[in-house]
Amino acid sequence: MSNLPAEGSTPALPYSRPLILLAGALLGALAATGCAGSGSAPGESNGETDAAQQAGGDHYARRVSPFPVQGAGGGAYDHPFLGGFNIPRPQVVDVNGDGAQDLFIQEETNRLIFFENTAPPDAPAELVWRSSKYRGLDVGEWYRFADLTGAPTPDLLAEQPYSYLRYYRNRAGGQSGKARFELAKDTLRTVGGELLFSDRQNIPNVADVDCDARPDLFVGRLDGTITRYEATRKTKGNATSEEGLPRFRLVTEKFAGIEIVGQGPRPGRTPPRPGQNDPLGGSGGNGPHPPTTDHQPPTTEIPKHGANTMAFADADGDGDPDLLWGDYFEKGLLMLENRGGCEALNFSSDPQAFPPQDPMTSSGYNAPAIGDLTGDGQPDMLVGVIGGAYNPQRTTAANLYFYERREGGAYEKRSERFLSMIDVGVESAPAFGDLDGDDDLDLLIGNKAAAKTGGGGQVLRYENTGTPGTPRLRLADTLALAPAGAYNRAPALADLDDDGDLDLVTGTWRKGLFWHENTGSATSAQFAEAGESLLAARKNISHAAPAFADLDDDDDLDLVVGGSAGGLKVFRNEGSARQPQFAPAPDLLDGVTVDRRSVPALRDTDGDGAPDLLVGSETDGLTFFRNEGSPRQAQFARVGSGEGSPFPMYAPGLAAPAFADMDADGDADLFAGAGRGGLFFFEDRR
Repeated sequence: MSNLPAEGSTPALPYSRPLILLAGALLGALAATGCAGSGSAPGESNGETDAAQQAGGDHYARRVSPFPVQGAGGGAYDHPFLGGFNIPRPQVVDVNGDGAQDLFIQEETNRLIFFENTAPPDAPAELVWRSSKYRGLDVGEWYRFADLTGAPTPDLLAEQPYSYLRYYRNRAGGQSGKARFELAKDTLRTVGGELLFSDRQNIPNVADVDCDARPDLFVGRLDGTITRYEATRKTKGNATSEEGLPRFRLVTEKFAGIEIVGQGPRPGRTPPRPGQNDPLGGSGGNGPHPPTTDHQPPTTEIPKHGANTMAFADADGDGDPDLLWGDYFEKGLLMLENRGGCEALNFSSDPQAFPPQDPMTSSGYNAPAIGDLTGDGQPDMLVGVIGGAYNPQRTTAANLYFYERREGGAYEKRSERFLSMIDVGVESAPAFGDLDGDDDLDLLIGNKAAAKTGGGGQVLRYENTGTPGTPRLRLADTLALAPAGAYNRAPALADLDDDGDLDLVTGTWRKGLFWHENTGSATSAQFAEAGESLLAARKNISHAAPAFADLDDDDDLDLVVGGSAGGLKVFRNEGSARQPQFAPAPDLLDGVTVDRRSVPALRDTDGDGAPDLLVGSETDGLTFFRNEGSPRQAQFARVGSGEGSPFPMYAPGLAAPAFADMDADGDADLFAGAGRGGLFFFEDRR
């Protein structure tokens, strides 16, 4: 385990950082509990494992920490294959009533990532990944654990599409160490029968601000105001109404007269909902347009209000709850001080930047979460940077800020990447090959654009410093590759000139495919910076994603290319293994298509000598096409999830698959890049 902030964060300091456990060390124990090493808590449904079984078997199991991965400085990543974050929405809460603060993060619609705190309540948190779809719950675009019944374990509010409030009751029965949720009400209503409504862009909160044992519900509005509701009965006996459902009455549509207005740089733009935030200016983070740097405020700023988040906490140490506010048009966090206490609420009309000693600054739309993660009894703070109006490209990887609360009440920033992992920003694409002749596989990862700067796409190299059977990856460098300004680099490794070493081919957004010859050797790869155009953009391939295999058994490599439209293009090598000449072969993959942004991976998965095809896409996950032809004449047929596909049903958005036998056991482990910028790993257990 690592006690250092991740690279790209603030420097390491001697402080009591929570401990992040490598789940790989727990796999044997988890398997003994019946979890098959999935990383799930006993009795918990893990979405990935369930999906694989529903797909026709349990061939593949997701692993978050299968082997060590290190940054350039040598520090081990906490959860290397967690998949990356672009829009993390955290909450710190004791979900199972054992006195230790657990961690939840939402990155995708309807999916909650759960980290159980296995440490004692008075010790630094030991956070262990358990699931990426907690209890199988559908939470829409937002979630909020809250004490609505007075039981030791919290209930859950979430978004009911579209924009209403769904209620999950915690049926733990008051037992400490348990949590069991059931959908109790699909849409909550006020005592007057009106549907409770919250804009999808906003994340509401629950707090008992007047200390009367009645939970208050706060909903931020797009006009910068806050609507307050109060439960009609005190939380007692596991019920807040006769039916056992929470009922709220409207108190005011302008709580404390608050109207928070920021200085917006882009008049007329509608802020996205959390699940649609785009750090690069397109739809959902993966639109067709390259990154821009035009997000800075104009000379004359225009007052704006927009998507918001909030949290109530005693931020100034005077014993009453203050309001912390994040907004699409605010670079940092705002605090509205409660100057009246519980009995006479009096929130300041003059929001102050928070923390006061060192105000937070990010790309905006910041989601605060309060909880003791250091075990010292002080409420620390996590802030998920969802990405607002201020160049969100710079927070595509560094977007989960951790502030430790020190004695005396001051908050100190300790890291901008509280959970460290492989994360290259946006739209990662992996490729594997032995680049140094030591008989183990190294890793290349391409991305859409350079994290922080928004420049052209990059290819990062992770060297395998372990052995064929015990891999260990370490970030080594970033390759220097032309053409400058090319976005969406998708790498593939293949020996295209039959000289015994691996060459690099990179697909790009609009510039085509480039062959970067290995001018080094099989034991020391050096790729030519200025690549030779392999397929120009005139071939009408946007977002080109290459893969190589011998599709006609003539001892040379043919080329398959995915792209924006979702179909695949095949180029048969009509030259030789030493001097390839790629010519279109339009009939070979006729009818093989997926949702837009196809990314192919080729491997003989059934041992019949003919390469099969796995294709990632923007929203369809992974689609498997079995080669029902022969090594000489490929013929691909789609295999549905219920028709014997061995591959997991769940895959991240913009999945970019790659096969690699990292542990040298002879099977085809599966990696997948993601729109979130990280990597997913699925172990082949056959």
